Amino acid sequence: MKQQKNNQQSDSVNDQSSLNEELKKRTQEVEEFKSKYMRALADYQNLDKRTQLEKEEVRKYAARHTLLKFLSPIDGLERATKHIQDEGLMLALKEFYAALTESGVKKIEVIGKSFDPFTMECIEVGEGEEDTVIEEIVSGYMFNDKILRVAQVKVGKKKQ
Repeated sequence: MKQQKNNQQSDSVNDQSSLNEELKKRTQEVEEFKSKYMRALADYQNLDKRTQLEKEEVRKYAARHTLLKFLSPIDGLERATKHIQDEGLMLALKEFYAALTESGVKKIEVIGKSFDPFTMECIEVGEGEEDTVIEEIVSGYMFNDKILRVAQVKVGKKKQ
């Protein structure tokens, strides 16, 4: 009977040890699943943020293509105002500029500035101060801090 009691105690200790090992194993699995869940949640949140930023970017620059189409007629009006001093024509051009500004378009100021290959395209070289824009051939524009169209310019070069 004593041996039977010892066997029961031994079985009870083995069962307790087995249960402890099983509990450790299950706890470890729970921690692994929790870690995987947290990583997946973080990945999803990052994807959601990135998607929102991309949507905002698309909305912000959606009008770019349409605005580009308006620049050519504006160039024509600018050339016309150089030859024809008409108040109506100048008023129409000012209204175009106001509409562009309201849409986030800004004209790139180039006359007298150092040549910048990111915002300007050198079409012609003429006598003048080295690497300085001496004439604007075609206006350049920025749209929401991005280049809409580079300015085409004449750049000065010292005579040799």
